[in-house]
Amino acid sequence: MIKRALSTTSRFAPLLRAGLIAGVVVAAVAYPLVAVGGLGAKKGAEAFNAMPSELSVKPPAQTSYVYAADGKTLLTMFYEEHRKYVPISQMSPYIQQAIVASEDQRFYEHNGVDPKGIARAFVANHQSEGVQQGASTLTMQYVRMAQRDGATTPLEVQEATEQTSTRKLREMRLALAVEKKYTKQEILERYLNSAYFGHRAYGIYAASEVFFSKSPKDLTLIEAATLAGLVKAPTEYDPATQDKLAATARRNYVLDNMQKMGYLSPQDNAASKSLPIALNLSTPANDCVSVPKNLNSWGFFCDYLKLWWMEQPAFGDNASQREDNLRRGGYKIVTSLDPSIQDIAERNVMQKEKSTSKFAHGLVVIQPGTGLVKSMAVNRVYSLDQSKNGSHSDPAKSSKIKGNYPNTVVPLLGGGDMPGYQAGSTFKMFTMLAALDAGMPLSTAYNSPMKLVSQYPGEGPASCGGRWCPSNASGAMTGKHAMWSGFGKSVNTYFVQLEQAVGADKAVQMAERLGLRWRTDVDQMMAKPPRSKTWGAFTLGVSDVTPLEMATAYATVAADGVYCEPMPVTSIQNPDGTQATWTNPNGDHVDVAKPRCRQEVTQDVARAAADAARCPTGGKAKTGSCQEWSTAPSVTGTVGRPVGGKTGTTDSTRSAWFVGFTKELAAASFIADPDNPFNAVGDAQSQKPIDSVAQTLRDSLKGQPVQDFTAPSPAIVR
Repeated sequence: MIKRALSTTSRFAPLLRAGLIAGVVVAAVAYPLVAVGGLGAKKGAEAFNAMPSELSVKPPAQTSYVYAADGKTLLTMFYEEHRKYVPISQMSPYIQQAIVASEDQRFYEHNGVDPKGIARAFVANHQSEGVQQGASTLTMQYVRMAQRDGATTPLEVQEATEQTSTRKLREMRLALAVEKKYTKQEILERYLNSAYFGHRAYGIYAASEVFFSKSPKDLTLIEAATLAGLVKAPTEYDPATQDKLAATARRNYVLDNMQKMGYLSPQDNAASKSLPIALNLSTPANDCVSVPKNLNSWGFFCDYLKLWWMEQPAFGDNASQREDNLRRGGYKIVTSLDPSIQDIAERNVMQKEKSTSKFAHGLVVIQPGTGLVKSMAVNRVYSLDQSKNGSHSDPAKSSKIKGNYPNTVVPLLGGGDMPGYQAGSTFKMFTMLAALDAGMPLSTAYNSPMKLVSQYPGEGPASCGGRWCPSNASGAMTGKHAMWSGFGKSVNTYFVQLEQAVGADKAVQMAERLGLRWRTDVDQMMAKPPRSKTWGAFTLGVSDVTPLEMATAYATVAADGVYCEPMPVTSIQNPDGTQATWTNPNGDHVDVAKPRCRQEVTQDVARAAADAARCPTGGKAKTGSCQEWSTAPSVTGTVGRPVGGKTGTTDSTRSAWFVGFTKELAAASFIADPDNPFNAVGDAQSQKPIDSVAQTLRDSLKGQPVQDFTAPSPAIVR
């Protein structure tokens, strides 16, 4: 049978010996292979000549790595196919030798198509009356992988991998072109970065990490032979899931071939084959749920990063494209998360409220002037497993679903579509800024009664003859106030009068200018003109907001009126080490990770607001009187440096807030029940956000030079 098979190819023997492979000659050499598939020499030649002669290679999917602000601490990775491209200079010589010995021993002799291999395949296939050997060279295998990785539709994937003579001819023609374009080492490098080794490990870097927890350059002879043996059948020879007998036999086959090729002495081969396969398995992290357990609190920041990425037009036209880019783009993402500040914030938050509490207590820290998000801490465990969670605090849901504590992945601190929580009197900052921006000085004063009949329409218990009638939290607030004491004591009736003077719509617009977005139907309705003109309760913080938004807004005041979008990254590098850029709507080519800042209010307006914001914290304003008491008098003493801020509570203390800032950092903290906003936290809880912010600012800035706020000009004080 073998003699008859060889005689069939005898007329091609001179070509086989000479290795003349081009044009129709290649089709002729390929005839024994295509004949099994039902093609004649003429038809095979025609098909061959009609096929593309240039391989279109798209960059292979690569893993994106996410680091903390130090650029070293790994948060997690994102990938569909775990792969990191490495140059062949960073691969052990053993893996280079082993893969050639395993897959294509004549790799350095042929020009992409091996005539002898084709003849052998024809003999084997003719005997078995089917396709048992494909005669694929290492170069042809690379072509197949490149076409697979570049496929954009299921049909293209099928065409790249189906067992047909047409595919084989296409690979031959493209392999010839590849051999003309690249050196053997370049082809070997591309092959080793494309091959699949099992366990979602694509390429030698991922395979070395998954099976041996090391880099490709550190692979030993036995490890390299084991990995090289996997390429043929990753599942069948998998040493991690099988009994290792098949994997050992395959490894020994590779070692024998290495000896035949002169890579290995008989003595070294025998010694190596006598040793067992010793694995050191690792499971590479993937997505935010894989953040290391000792850094679990970082999961919420990771989730915010992912949500931010999905909104960036630089990475695609829609969320699906952007996520695909994240999982395939091979980026090195250095985030803004400061490990030290995150630890401090997490410690302070957890000391105030344990993760087993129904009430969520969270804190976000922003750097003024850059918008960099330094910390996102909350008293929750970042986990999808809610099987042991506590009961839901909403009586209507308690018998049906678990509560979101202690385990959750809900974005409680900002990002995504979660509306947030009412922030109470922290919103008075927007009214004050709007008034200052409109030319009203800090000295603007009003007699502020316990209860005020406003010009805004009202109904319900707070209505007085169809007018909204807000009142103060304490009779001690009654009297004449300017912005300093009105803000320091959080006098409702003062700020409603101030809002009436500047216009409620202007306060709403100021909040929008500083980054607030309206997510509930009610807020969206009220924020639109002309309804915004009648939204008197806005100044008392009846709109939902997130800690991320409030920290960003107050950071604008700390930065002398420079508003910066909150940013979770400091650097995004492409696989080649260049910075990721995009063309913005203005046509400017900019770094994606560059802070996005603008002068939103004048320096003088911001400095005036910062001066008044000294009053709630127990400090002293530079330009006016805070009067004799304030709502958070412990803050200045705790922080130990100039600090501004504002407390906020809602009706029945359903939530409590504090937003504080120094020149260096701004922080917003809240406590509320995200499962049931009507479940009041109570007055006793209102001190917790105050202490969390004050202590986090103090500890984060320890040892740093003290920076003071600049006093506003006399023109805005008057």
